[in-house]
Amino acid sequence: MSVQSAIRRKTAPDIRARKGGEPVVMLTSYHAHTAALVDRHCDAILVGDSLGNVMHGFETTVPVTLDMMILQGRAVMRGSTHALVVVDMPFGSYEGSKEQAFQSAVRIMKETQCGAVKLEGGARMAETVRFLTERGIPVMGHIGLTPQSINTLGSFRAQGREEADWAPIENDARAIAQAGAFSVVVEAVAEPLARKITEGIAVPTIGIGASAACDGQVLVLEDMLGLSPRTPKFVRRYGDLGPAIEAAIKAYAADVRSRAFPAAEHVYGMKPKA
Repeated sequence: MSVQSAIRRKTAPDIRARKGGEPVVMLTSYHAHTAALVDRHCDAILVGDSLGNVMHGFETTVPVTLDMMILQGRAVMRGSTHALVVVDMPFGSYEGSKEQAFQSAVRIMKETQCGAVKLEGGARMAETVRFLTERGIPVMGHIGLTPQSINTLGSFRAQGREEADWAPIENDARAIAQAGAFSVVVEAVAEPLARKITEGIAVPTIGIGASAACDGQVLVLEDMLGLSPRTPKFVRRYGDLGPAIEAAIKAYAADVRSRAFPAAEHVYGMKPKA
C-alpha cells in the first residue's frame, strides 16, 4: 500500500466543499508536538508566519523567511496525520512576480509536503493566485487586515468599520475567490462586512476577528491558550497556561537549588556485581 493511500488527510477541495456547511475549524501550529494535539480536533492547521512573533519575538511578521516557514512546516507535517496543513508564504517571497510566487510555493510544497499555501492581498494578488492554482498549487487567500503590510497600514487596526470603506475589501474577496482560491481568511473586519463577504463569494471564508457567520474560524494557538502577553480584541482565551508553566518552572528551580531534585527515583544506581 502506498503512503498516499495509507494516510488520508483533508484536502483543499474538502475545505472548499464546506461552504455554507459545518464550520471549518483551524488553528496555527509551528511544532510537531502541538500539531499532534491540534490535529485531533481541527480540519486545518495553519503554519502561520505569526511564528515570527510567537517563536522569535519579532514585532511583526515581516522578518520571517521562506526557510523558517519550510522548517516549521516540516515539523507540523511530521506531527499531524488528519488535518490539511497550510503554510504561509512570507513577506518578500511572492510579491515580486507570479513566477517568483510559483518558485516559492513549489519549494514550500516539495520540502514540507503540505497541502496548500496561503498568501496575503486581494485584487492585486488575483493574477498570482490564478497562476498558482492553474499550475496545481492550492491557495488560501487572506484579506482585510494583512499583517505583512503593517508598514503601509501603520497599525494593526480593524478594517471596514465605516461603510464607505467596504467596496475595496469586497472587491478583494471576490477577486481572490474568482481567481481560484479554495478559501479566504478574513481578518479584523467589521462584522456586517464579513457577513456580507461570506454571503457574496462562492468559497469558504475563515474568520479571525470577523464574524460567526464566516464559514470557519482560525486563531493563533498561543493566543487562545493564554501564552501570548498581548492578544487582540477578537481572541477568546480558552486556557491560561502561562501562569501554570511559570509555576512549574519556579518549582523546578527551587528543587534544584535545594537539591530536592533529582531524587533517588530519578538517578541510576550501579548494577549489582555478578
